[in-house]
Amino acid sequence: MTPQAGDDDSTPTPEELREQVEGAREELGMTVEALAAKADVKAQAQAKASDLKAQARSRAADALDRAPQPVREKAYQVTEAARGGKAGPLLGAGLAVLALYVVVARGRRRR
Repeated sequence: MTPQAGDDDSTPTPEELREQVEGAREELGMTVEALAAKADVKAQAQAKASDLKAQARSRAADALDRAPQPVREKAYQVTEAARGGKAGPLLGAGLAVLALYVVVARGRRRR
């Protein structure tokens, strides 16, 4: 007798090969879908972070608009120092003054 395809365990039949290829395609498809979902999450997170940054800038600008003139001047100085690379202590002081103003302003509104 001559061995036929499929009689030997080491030689897959054409049908077995098709099944293996189909299984590999399905697995590859699921992998691609999972990677696409991950990419979407990353893009969504970046968009959300961008939105939050814009909101923070807007709120800071609103708070600064309501601040007294000395606070606005100090904030301007801090901004200019930050742009010039001299932000160290001046930035800390400016932020402290702005934070103090916000705390005091909120305390006055609650009374």
